[in-house]
Amino acid sequence: MSEISPTARALRALDVLQARPGVTAAELADRLGVTERAARRYVAILREADIPIESTRGPYGGYTLGRGLRLPPLVFSATEALGLVMAALDSQHAVADPADPVGSALGKILRVLPTNVARQAAAVRETARTVPERSSVRPDPEVTSGLVAAVAAQRQVRVGYRTAAGNARTFEVDPWSVVVRYGRWYLLCHSHHADALRTFRIDRITEVELLEGTFEVPADLDPAAALEANLGKGWEHETHLVFDLPLAEVRPWIRPTLGDLRELPDGRCELVGSTSNPEAYAGEWLAHVPLPFTVVGGPELRAAVAVVADRLARSVE
Repeated sequence: MSEISPTARALRALDVLQARPGVTAAELADRLGVTERAARRYVAILREADIPIESTRGPYGGYTLGRGLRLPPLVFSATEALGLVMAALDSQHAVADPADPVGSALGKILRVLPTNVARQAAAVRETARTVPERSSVRPDPEVTSGLVAAVAAQRQVRVGYRTAAGNARTFEVDPWSVVVRYGRWYLLCHSHHADALRTFRIDRITEVELLEGTFEVPADLDPAAALEANLGKGWEHETHLVFDLPLAEVRPWIRPTLGDLRELPDGRCELVGSTSNPEAYAGEWLAHVPLPFTVVGGPELRAAVAVVADRLARSVE
């Protein structure tokens, strides 16, 4: 187990001072699990970081934070602050841009931390850059916040939605969960119009209106699993394939978003689903499956597979 740094213990001491004004050196030492001499040293570290701490002698004396001092509700160690910046970078946010919500929030956090605590995190924030994921799309923070609040309150909402074709639609739904999958944010919900489970990309939701109605989330709901299964359903183009192998051999190669994989009576299996993009289904997904199959349903998918097959065949002529 790694040793706790003096800075980290000093921050823990600050937490104690916030919670227990007038704490004595002995009480502080007991809470930190150190000697009284060490506890006084951590108080000295805080004073060196320009945090005013008053001490009163006598039987009723102790340490108290100076008047007028405003501290953030959360105090981080250097490692925690660095980890926060790294997590924001991982999420593809512009952490050095004050116009970005995450960048602005990180700036506020780093400004209220002692300099020696924030130094490394500030350096990473200013110098590190991320390469955006090709499929990552950032939703509007206000829209996302509204959906998360509705999920937490179990309140029905009316959402404005922009389809992949650019058409504006309106839906009334029970928002069950907000799910992040491979850099994209989705709303898993029950659609009133379809009376069925539906999935909406949050970056395509243009507005959220809170309604008066409430709902109950299914007790056995697994949001991630439900999202995976639902992403392969309800699209405009049918997909139906038959594999000349048993289901157990095919299943490791089939993602849930491709459709439902079912066992057939003759020992083979079939994949039934739908897609809005037959070209991507054939060229990006099916082309990676190293198993024999036959497209038995979906004229658009049959045409897309034929194009991919012809292109690959011509590449070796």
